[in-house]
Amino acid sequence: MPINPKKAVNFEPKKDVKHDEEIFIPEEPKWSLDEIILPEEVKAQILDVATYSENSHRVFELWGFKHTHKFSRRIGINLYGEPGTGKTMAAHAIAKKLGRNILVVNYADIESKYVGETPKNIRKAFEAAKKSNSILFFDEADAILSKRVTNMTQAVDVSVNQTRSVMLMLMNEYQDFIIFATNFIENFDAAFMRRISMHVKFTLPDEDCRRKLWRMYTPNEVPNNLDFDELAKKFDGISGSDISNAMLNAAFKAARLNLNELDKSLVFEAAENIIASKAANKNISR
Repeated sequence: MPINPKKAVNFEPKKDVKHDEEIFIPEEPKWSLDEIILPEEVKAQILDVATYSENSHRVFELWGFKHTHKFSRRIGINLYGEPGTGKTMAAHAIAKKLGRNILVVNYADIESKYVGETPKNIRKAFEAAKKSNSILFFDEADAILSKRVTNMTQAVDVSVNQTRSVMLMLMNEYQDFIIFATNFIENFDAAFMRRISMHVKFTLPDEDCRRKLWRMYTPNEVPNNLDFDELAKKFDGISGSDISNAMLNAAFKAARLNLNELDKSLVFEAAENIIASKAANKNISR
């Protein structure tokens, strides 16, 4: 019996077509410099970068640096340090200070299972940032800027080196802001280190910062008996992210226990659990 073309079933697989703008979507910055708590030295370095465009005319035109630094109108900044210390928040704050959207690129956004496709996706990220006049931000940048493979034994090694070469070329050509963030600066290739104008180290918060962070992550509406000075002194070696998680975990436990206030013993317990888990993770990673 002949097949009715109107009823014929199409067995061709559907193509997963994604336009560049669907992969790399600029967004409004989520944080401002006033909303993040950092050591004064780190915040000063962030301000140096954030005011770059405001001072660009004076430096390049009035002071003549356009003659001695012809290809330095771009600025790359690398935010590095331990996890949870505010690097991603700072990247958003820089973009907000500059009055521009931010285009966040994670390695998962550009990695392709097809050999040779990753460099194309990196190009698309740069093009999308330029087209939308957004600040380009590579989070977990060590996945892209790591050392090149010297003893290539398989196709994937060639692809890795190709990706690094394309990234170097695009960084050389791009005359605008690029922000990188990493927990593992030691994995960066030396060629990338030379092309990034400034490296800002993010450290774990000191006692004063911890006091401010405990206070910031405690809503005014929640009844509590917390002493922020006590918390800042008692828990050393924790990040802002740790403090945020501890407060939320303690609040949920207080709600489960149907307590009328957030008791400091629950916050102590939550913070100690986080510290213990981090210590265990370090031992496992050795």
